[in-house]
Amino acid sequence: MSKHRIHPAWLVAVVAFVALVGAAGFRATPSVMIRPLHDEFGWSLGTISAAVSVNLLLYGLTAPFAAALMERFGIRRVIMAALLLVAAGSGLTVFMQSSWQLILLWGVLVGLGTGSMALGFVATITGRWFVKHRGLVTGVLTAGGAAGNLIFLPVLATLTERSGWRLAALTVTVAALLVVPLVWWRLRDHPAELGLGAYGGVYEEPKPIAPAGAARTALRALGQAARTRPFWLLAGGFAICGATTNGLVGTHFIPAAHDHGMTETTAASLLALVGLFDIAGTIASGWLTDRVDSRILLGAYYFLRGLSLLVLPSLFAATAHPSMLVFILFYGLDWVATVPPTVTLCREYFGESAAVVFGWVFAAHQFGAAAAATAAGLIRDQLGAYTWAWYGAGALAILASVLSLMLFAGTRLKSIAPGIGLAAQPAKA
Repeated sequence: MSKHRIHPAWLVAVVAFVALVGAAGFRATPSVMIRPLHDEFGWSLGTISAAVSVNLLLYGLTAPFAAALMERFGIRRVIMAALLLVAAGSGLTVFMQSSWQLILLWGVLVGLGTGSMALGFVATITGRWFVKHRGLVTGVLTAGGAAGNLIFLPVLATLTERSGWRLAALTVTVAALLVVPLVWWRLRDHPAELGLGAYGGVYEEPKPIAPAGAARTALRALGQAARTRPFWLLAGGFAICGATTNGLVGTHFIPAAHDHGMTETTAASLLALVGLFDIAGTIASGWLTDRVDSRILLGAYYFLRGLSLLVLPSLFAATAHPSMLVFILFYGLDWVATVPPTVTLCREYFGESAAVVFGWVFAAHQFGAAAAATAAGLIRDQLGAYTWAWYGAGALAILASVLSLMLFAGTRLKSIAPGIGLAAQPAKA
């Protein structure tokens, strides 16, 4: 191979980025459809939020099993199956008549599909294909989620407003199907398939797959990791991360802004701007993760997020005034900046088991998101406003900052084999 030729790792990263952009767009659908579904079917916001919560829960719970399935059956097969699930789940919503169908389609099918393309997928790609610039690539791939919001939210909101929510749902179906051929064409499981090493590394034969099934591998990794203090600190902080992003802001920002007289299209555009700034923030976070202790980064990110959420209730108005735009800028830079340092810490503490263990940490993220999505809907139904939901989220984010700094007192873990066992070693100072 010529030394000037592009390393295939970058092509794999591009395809993964496209899949992650699509997955984020598919997850963006509920936030623009809450109000139209409420108006058409008369379902309460609590009921619709419950469907979103099921989606968020499965999005998280699927991640560790999907990472284990990628070990056993390959990345390409798992991602293609995931895209087909999303296409079916979104497309079939146009025929639904009852709320349980919403839960089945949005909650179960789309949740399983997008969960297979969650951040465990990012950890698997970067762990196999990159040694050099691993933190930066993690940040760029994570930013794919923000890019998805930026691309899909305004489009879906406009389609919903002008042509109804059914056309928006079918748009998601078509987008998912269009990504399938690209994944089949370019996504590869391991650089050894091409006779190469990871970017910045040396050639290595793929490690033998553990004899246990994917489910057993994922559960055993959880059992080993759950015996350690760092796992619970990482999982606790990431649960709060999910509650304060996908669960609350991602799901309820648009209806909350609508409560104050803002149009849904304007609110969706603001949420898309969060995605725009998130791209810059997450890439910068990946760059910083290669240079600054990840525990310090997490502590700072969560603390600043908490302060911004405590201020948010006073910023809602019928128009997007400058103070709200400042919040969007600040909050967007911090949205998923937490991912690169969290992935790095999982790799530091759990070695070769990092992708599967991070899948479980991400599952905690989605448990937090699901709880916040449901709780905020209930608060709105009972109190007529979201105010206490924002205040509670701000306090939780500050708690997550404390949990992250407590990792300095933790221990480092290295895996003996993927998902098989973990052995403790002293942490670096």
